[in-house]
Amino acid sequence: MKKRLLKVVALLAAISLSAGLFAGCGEETSDKNEQGQTVISIGGWPAKEGNTLDVYTDRKNLFEANNPDVQIVPDTWAFDIKTFYPKAAGNQLPTVYTAHFTEASSIIESGYSADLSDGLKKRGYDGMFNPQILKLLTKDGKVCGFPTAAYILGLTYNVELFEAAGLMEADGTPKQPKDWYEMVEFAVKIKEATGKPGMVFPTAANSGGWIFNPVAWSFGVDFMEQDADGNWKATFNTPEAVEALQFIKDLKWKYDILPNNTLISGEEMYKTFATGNAGMLITAGDMPGRMVKYGMKPDQMGIMALPAGPKRHVTLMGGMLTAIEPNATEDQIDASLRWIESTNSFKLTEEFKTNLEKSIATQVANNQLVGIKSMSAWSDESEALNFQNELIEKNANSNPNHVRLYNEFVANCPAELQAEEPVCAQGLYGILDGCIQEVLTNKDADCKKLIEKAASDLQMNYLDNI
Repeated sequence: MKKRLLKVVALLAAISLSAGLFAGCGEETSDKNEQGQTVISIGGWPAKEGNTLDVYTDRKNLFEANNPDVQIVPDTWAFDIKTFYPKAAGNQLPTVYTAHFTEASSIIESGYSADLSDGLKKRGYDGMFNPQILKLLTKDGKVCGFPTAAYILGLTYNVELFEAAGLMEADGTPKQPKDWYEMVEFAVKIKEATGKPGMVFPTAANSGGWIFNPVAWSFGVDFMEQDADGNWKATFNTPEAVEALQFIKDLKWKYDILPNNTLISGEEMYKTFATGNAGMLITAGDMPGRMVKYGMKPDQMGIMALPAGPKRHVTLMGGMLTAIEPNATEDQIDASLRWIESTNSFKLTEEFKTNLEKSIATQVANNQLVGIKSMSAWSDESEALNFQNELIEKNANSNPNHVRLYNEFVANCPAELQAEEPVCAQGLYGILDGCIQEVLTNKDADCKKLIEKAASDLQMNYLDNI
């Protein structure tokens, strides 16, 4: 009976898959509505009433007024690794969707993003993207994604705790730790002066492994490499990786500067910091949006450069890409690029100005820190980028010196910029989470054995399956 049931399930799956294949290879579904407009669906549309939905609705109305040949159809599906590939295989992706840079390689290799090269060239994008970012979204000379947001990690700090520990200059500029060990000294001073943990480090939901990556790189760690045959090998069973993990262990057992809670996701990390229960954390320039929900005010937070390590001064570069589903027609690609341009463009259009002004006004109204100039997807020649930076300066709602060191770090970065690992990054982060949790809960944890097992697990459970 069980075997018969399995055969029936397999047959149904095969029929379903065949139907999907024929649907994809048969007559193309029209990209036009009854009025002859090109129809595009936009993923990640806010589902809840509120300011964010209002911003999207205003943007839609303005776009359709300026582009009467296009109809925008909202789609509340947002990228999720568990649902993306089934939707993509079933040709159910929205026309336009967003994803993190970590997924770029997999999405592009799988053929689930359209080639935008011709469309971008027609719209004048040659030479306008930041080349360090563009290469992440390019395969065989074809641009398969549109970078819409970028960041580099810095060191966020609590202004009040820094002041209490004597770590602020009179003009509101924080003292900048030059390396990880000076950062630890700062954290010790904060705890001695305030009783609060000097810093918070994530350990769960892949956030610990993500933040650990640039720390490990700075100790000289290489996590993986691809051989001449195209196979990926884990390469971090090394003394440098052991030293980096020992550094994390020492934060707890040698310096005692972390919160008592050792199971901390990314969200819990932001909550801990925003409620005044940690002096520092490693994060990106988008951190104000993550803090405001917990009531942290603009003048209570700041951000500066990421400290250096023993071997390298390096920071992680990440961001978001917008992709267009692979079956999109030429007209849909053109319409989609115009939609993306309404808030992400090197062109200084009136529509771009209006949308950006509304976005920053919303941030100010929500009491979110405005003043940080994050890594940009654009080259320095972009008029839109210059306008954006001027608008940020004009609407700054806190002492600009609280964020000046980070803004200078972004503009004249003395550190190496390194993208997230090219394959299986999320798998690596999860494995490293386990290592971090172990060293923070077990004083006798053996860092060498943990790293050895982590490298083996990454190889067997992920890299060997590519």
